Amino acid sequence: MLENITRAQLKSMTLKELLALSEEIREKITSTVLENGGHLSSNLGAVELSVALNFVFDFPHDKLVFDVGHQCYAHKLLTGRYKAFNTLRKKGGISGFPKREESEFDFYNVGHAGTSVSAALGIAKARDIKGENFNVIALIGDGSFNNGLIYEAFNSLRVLNTRILLIINDNGMSIAPTVGSMHEYLQLLSENDERKQKNARNSSIFGRFGFAYDGVYDGNDLEKMICKLQEVKERLKTESVILHVVTKKGKGYSFCEENPEMTHGISGGNSAETEYSQVLGSTLINLAEKDERIVAVTAAMTSSLGLSEFFGRYPERSVDVGICEEHATILCASMATQGLKPYYAVYSTFLQRSYDEIVIDICSQNLPVTLCVDRAGVSGADGETHQGVFDLSFLSSVPNLTIAVPKDVKEFENMLLFSADFNAPLAIRYPRSGRNLYGSHDKIVCGKWEKLLSGDGKYAVLACGERAITLAYKAAEILSEKNIRPTVINARFVKPLDRDMLDGLNDKFIITVEDNALIGGFGSLINGYFADKNSGKIIKNFAYSDKFIPQGGVSELMEDLGLSADALADYIIENEN
Repeated sequence: MLENITRAQLKSMTLKELLALSEEIREKITSTVLENGGHLSSNLGAVELSVALNFVFDFPHDKLVFDVGHQCYAHKLLTGRYKAFNTLRKKGGISGFPKREESEFDFYNVGHAGTSVSAALGIAKARDIKGENFNVIALIGDGSFNNGLIYEAFNSLRVLNTRILLIINDNGMSIAPTVGSMHEYLQLLSENDERKQKNARNSSIFGRFGFAYDGVYDGNDLEKMICKLQEVKERLKTESVILHVVTKKGKGYSFCEENPEMTHGISGGNSAETEYSQVLGSTLINLAEKDERIVAVTAAMTSSLGLSEFFGRYPERSVDVGICEEHATILCASMATQGLKPYYAVYSTFLQRSYDEIVIDICSQNLPVTLCVDRAGVSGADGETHQGVFDLSFLSSVPNLTIAVPKDVKEFENMLLFSADFNAPLAIRYPRSGRNLYGSHDKIVCGKWEKLLSGDGKYAVLACGERAITLAYKAAEILSEKNIRPTVINARFVKPLDRDMLDGLNDKFIITVEDNALIGGFGSLINGYFADKNSGKIIKNFAYSDKFIPQGGVSELMEDLGLSADALADYIIENEN
């Protein structure tokens, strides 16, 4: 049924047929995600909602804007992408997020939380200015609903004088369980106690912003969902509506329902490697046992960042702010002014949202906040919105900030031990997983690098981070067969640079390798250093060029983008001849 479904066929289906279609969608999502990876439980919970939306509204004439996009798989299947769905998140395949370039049914590119209401209002205002007539729907999860951007958009609804439908898909979860006062308020609105529910509705804050409130408290009941959307569609002719829909994350599969956090994101992973997040969690626990100042902070990602055990052991020193990265950064800064030692764990791609707060609140005050920057570098199948390749670039320009990049998981542990006594802003950036492979693990000294391999004085490879060092070692093995011996250096501090080691390099060719954008990154800093000295050294940078990086496997993307042991070895061989 699903493979060849047309819009006309969908619109003419009976309820029984729609229910069967929903189960077929669920089966397809599950089998594909278990094979390819992706967001499983969030998409399973939104199946009936997606079917109802596509049944009631007239896409692509009407416009549906997702927030983040962790609930878009069913929509993709219903809008002509069944045959391509097995390519989900693969190189050259369909995206795990809405993408305008992919389909006329994807109306706005997303990937980070909190953008949907602003985007929907912009589309609606453009509609009004152009004199067009269509409905605009924003679909947001209750986790994203914590994000401050939402309330900035709310504040402009009356000013814009337009109409949208905002659907809150409330499953009680972001990645971790949803936290905060708004979550509590949504719970009250859907309370089984009729009196409490009525009081909450009568005092609804949404009306003050210009929204009429309505709810479906069993959003996995397809018939109820369709009836309510048909009713709301008529109301959109005269007013903006918030539709509060309560769904079950992981609906239809008991393991997902019972483990919604574990099954939010599915990944093949590499069992031979250690998650850096595991090291973060265990090391912070050890440090916290001795230092009562230590506080762990996350923005809705307790488990994936390795902090669950810390949160369980030290609840009074644990803070989950929900999907509010800017707030988390300021919170850390303010706690540091009071003598605490905050550790803010965050994915590289989400740290981008906190740039202003890093500059003004942490670094301008020179506060001892440690930024634990997870998933740094190419992150793979989530594509352009999630590649962590800009952090060295945007962090390196900030005064007072020290930037460390471990060579492996053991050195990461040592950097965390170093951080405990470091009384200034510090960022430690690292990939998802790695190994303990690279030589000794001496005590970390701020700004000091490590020579891993001694060469013959012609080529020096300055490798920044585990992936770069892995490439450098593999290239050295290739080159050894030609009796070429490059020096390999663990450039474990990007800021400050190890000037003593740089000044001591007699090598003619300097080669930098990093899992980051070239512009503003480690290589750029090295270029600037030697340019100032007019040294005459030949410098080659291996980094990512000035373009967004698509989805795909980490290794295949790095190779496609010119970061491979073969490319590094070939460059040296070419210059040898």
